[in-house]
Amino acid sequence: MKKIQMVDLKGQYEHIKEQVNQSVLDVIESTAFINGPEVHQFQKELEDYLGVKHVIPCANGTDALQIAMMGLGLKAGDEVITADFTFAATVEVIALLGLTPVLVDVDPVNFNIDIHAIKRAITPKTKAIVPVHLFGLSAPMDEIMEIAKAHNLYVIEDNAQGIGATYTSKDGSKKKTGAIGHVASTSFFPSKNLGCYGDGGAIFTNDDDLAHTLRGIVNHGMYVRYHHDVVGVNSRLDSIQATILRAKLPNLDAYNMARRNASRKYTKAFEEISNIITPTGCCKNGNSICDVCDCHVFHQYTLRVLNTDRDALVANLNANEIPCGVYYPIPLHAQKAYADERYDEADFTVTNQLVKEVISLPMHTELDDEQINFITKTVIDFVTK
Repeated sequence: MKKIQMVDLKGQYEHIKEQVNQSVLDVIESTAFINGPEVHQFQKELEDYLGVKHVIPCANGTDALQIAMMGLGLKAGDEVITADFTFAATVEVIALLGLTPVLVDVDPVNFNIDIHAIKRAITPKTKAIVPVHLFGLSAPMDEIMEIAKAHNLYVIEDNAQGIGATYTSKDGSKKKTGAIGHVASTSFFPSKNLGCYGDGGAIFTNDDDLAHTLRGIVNHGMYVRYHHDVVGVNSRLDSIQATILRAKLPNLDAYNMARRNASRKYTKAFEEISNIITPTGCCKNGNSICDVCDCHVFHQYTLRVLNTDRDALVANLNANEIPCGVYYPIPLHAQKAYADERYDEADFTVTNQLVKEVISLPMHTELDDEQINFITKTVIDFVTK
């Protein structure tokens, strides 16, 4: 059996090696390293794939989220609601801009932001909601957009883990995550479903005026060289990363299908184990894997282990040379940087439970049956002993 990786970037690279190598050399020979043709071409190709009018590439996913908020003109003191159970970057940029983060609990089945918690958190100061498509599963966007419309709020999709997921609305229409809210952000960090070989990110919107503003912000606030019309930042996707993403983008649906197939095998292996809760594979009905709307792209395959020492399981997997992750071990409301006396532990019962139980298993496009069988047997042997 080949060595198990949490994310097998080398194995994935082998399938596109010749194309990637040649395209990178072409960029080097062109010397068009910043805002070169490869960046503009990738932008157009990603717009077509997502079905969104505007893609604005930038330097990383955290910048993308920050720039999206800057483009909306949010002011210091404005409240932004987001999930307590996610990576810190989501709340980090809210705080950096002097906005007020309002963390709320998540749904125990799908781990995404809880609709009822959003409703309870809205005040006259609320200006935006940031749903995170956590672990690759679409958040309940119909309900979120309805809440936003009723309260005149912006919706900023954090699509860093969900690129390629398709959301089916109540009326049967389908959209890619990132193309539903007023604006969205994503990350091209190497381990993402669509990852480059360094840092990268992008912002998506269907709003022409907002797109114009965002394009200025990513480039020091300039639309004409040395004319700074808005307060901006320096955040650009370089041409080498863009050409790598161009090589991967045509394979994204196949990559996501490989992840779903691996997830099916994991779930099948665990289905009779009472103290393991496998992840839901559908944003609508809780089916293990959804073939109708492709709403889960399994950036992570995350179990809940009950009546089990989760940290001991992590140690056992590591001892068997099986990498794993705990995403996330500490709720954001309990982090020193984001602690707030307004928060009541009773409002975070789901998150506080999840951080004790979750464990993410290896998930990538190159997993084979032998590896999956070894991983699942090792987990089952531990939790049933």
